[in-house]
Amino acid sequence: MPKKQITSSQSPRPIGPYSQGIAASGLLFVSGQIPLDPDTGRLVEGDIEVQTEQVLKNLVAVLQAAQLNAENVVKTTIYLADLADFPKVNAVYGRYFASEPPARATIEVSALPAGARVEIDAIAAF
Repeated sequence: MPKKQITSSQSPRPIGPYSQGIAASGLLFVSGQIPLDPDTGRLVEGDIEVQTEQVLKNLVAVLQAAQLNAENVVKTTIYLADLADFPKVNAVYGRYFASEPPARATIEVSALPAGARVEIDAIAAF
């Protein structure tokens, strides 16, 4: 199965040994995005809405590098440091996936990289 690494300069560089995205078998697997500013590599300052907005901007940048957009996303997983943030995260998320939203799972976790409060990964179809 051939695969292709997808990279965007508009999304933060990986902070570990992984790719921003991998295209294979008609799908794009986007690694979990946290609210890092791609220009500084630092966590954005602000509340959960600000962090969620940055996460989704980073995710969309990887999609765009593969010539896709949010409409191509078929599955996401949202990781939250506090499930009480779910309504606010959901409101921001809904602006990105308003029409035919993808399948989704939301999971509360004990911690996320760099002290983030939210992380989202995705699978998109070509």
